[in-house]
This record gives sequence, C-alpha cells and structure tokens, in this order.
Amino acid sequence: MLSNPFLFTLLRILPASLASWLGGWLSANVARRSMKLRDERARRNLAVLRPELDQATQERMLTRRWFNLGRTMAELANVDRLVNDRHVTIADEAAYREALASPRPMIFLTTHIGNWDLLAAHLKASTDRPGLGVYDPPDNAAQAAMLKRARESYMGEAITGSSGAARAILRHLSEKERPMLYILVDERRDRQVWFPRFGRDLEPSGNLSIALRLARRSNARFLPFTLARTKGAHFHLDWHPPLDPKAMEEAELLDAIDAYLGKACIDHADQWLALHDMDLAAASPALVASRSEQVAG
Repeated sequence: MLSNPFLFTLLRILPASLASWLGGWLSANVARRSMKLRDERARRNLAVLRPELDQATQERMLTRRWFNLGRTMAELANVDRLVNDRHVTIADEAAYREALASPRPMIFLTTHIGNWDLLAAHLKASTDRPGLGVYDPPDNAAQAAMLKRARESYMGEAITGSSGAARAILRHLSEKERPMLYILVDERRDRQVWFPRFGRDLEPSGNLSIALRLARRSNARFLPFTLARTKGAHFHLDWHPPLDPKAMEEAELLDAIDAYLGKACIDHADQWLALHDMDLAAASPALVASRSEQVAG
C-alpha cells in the first residue's frame, strides 16, 4: 500500500473509515495468503502468550490481527482525518492532559499495537511540545521513503534508530524547551523481540537502552502508553502515570514499563505487529511453561 501511488491516492479519496476497511480486507484476504510463514509464526507465539484460548478463538484473533495490520497501513493515508475525538478516546483524559503539561522533558514509550502512527499524530496534536520520533524503517527503500515523509508530517522530526540516533536525541532533549520523544521499544532483531521481556532474562537494549541512558542525562520522565483499536477506525488511548528515573532504581523502572507494555501486548495480541516477527517458544521454553502456569493458577 505504501509503495503503490494509485492505491495510496484511492485510500486518500475514500472516506477514512471505508479506506481503513478496504486495507483490512486486502490484508486478511490477499496479503495473508502470501505470508504463510509469518502467519504460522504468529500462531505459535499466540499459543504461548494466550494458552487459555482454544484453537478456534486463536484463529479468530489471528484473522482480526491481519485485518488490523491492513487497516493500520491504509490509515497512513488518512491520519489527519483520524486525529479527533470521534475516532480517539482517552482514559482519564483530564489527568492525561495534566501529565502532558509537565515542564520536564518527556519520553513516551509504546509498542506496535493498534495504530502506533496515529498514536504519534495524536500526541503531537495534543501538546505544544517539540517532538521527535524514533522508528525502524522497513527494508523496502520506496516504502521507507514514503513512510518517512508521512511520519514527519504528523510526528514532527522523525529519525531511524541508527548509530547516530543517541546523539540526535540528546541534542533534542537538551536544547529544546519542554521536548518530547516518541519511541517504539519492541524492536525485532534476530527473529526476536527484546522487549517486553515476557519473563525472559534480558538486559535492556536497542531503543529502550538509549531511552534509559538519555532520560537520566536530560532529566526526562517516561510515560508508557498505547492506542488500541476498539472497532473499525476507532481507538482508545490508555496510559501509565509518568515514571521518574531520578526517583526510581533502574530495575524498578524497567519492571514497571515491562509490566504495563507486556500486559498490553498480551491483552491486544490480535493487534500486535511483532507477534509474527519472533519465536517465543524457541527463545525460552521456560516462558511457555510459565505462561501456562499463570493461566492455570
């Protein structure tokens, strides 16, 4: 969708809700058939994360997941038409807006749940803070270029998580007034997602490791949040109260972020992109047993 100019233009012309549905239908009925390996990987991981579900329920969740992926891609053409109260509701909105008004720098942490690009756009529209977004580009060069243009239009400045990202982020957090950073922490590397941990013994790495170091150097607070799809092109923004690295030990801070975002990925596994980009069973057989014991208990 991103690299097809005709389809992108068509999605822009259509009403936003219809364009979203069309993207979902194409993903579930066309793209899914050509991505059998990813579909099977998602099936195995879903069985690990949600062992209490019977096979029929898991299959319905997988179908919803493909619909969500297609909707999310199609909605890139219409992000500006979705950033409003008709399409996005906010948990405890008054307290959320009070948190946004904090004078200190803020780092917003999330995962690829629901529509993560709409979440970035909604954040930018909700505050006058200068924003910076960090993301991993797709391998396809044409898709990467179109995605960068789209994200800069509603995210502010957008950079990839390259080797020079830490320096650019530090400049942004140190030199701007009340700056904010939007960062996705569920990067996929070597067929694994390194955060959330899901009970695995993993040290912080990648975007999360960068965020931890820079938060302390810039006096920034963390605010984990998610934007889950409720129905069609409608969403609910949930958030965790701000976490202060100056007042918490790193282990305590990591546990709080991990518990919140990890639960969100499990609860919304049918909307989580990374479900097909890892192999939880191979990575940690103990995780499989642990999840089964938690459900049984």
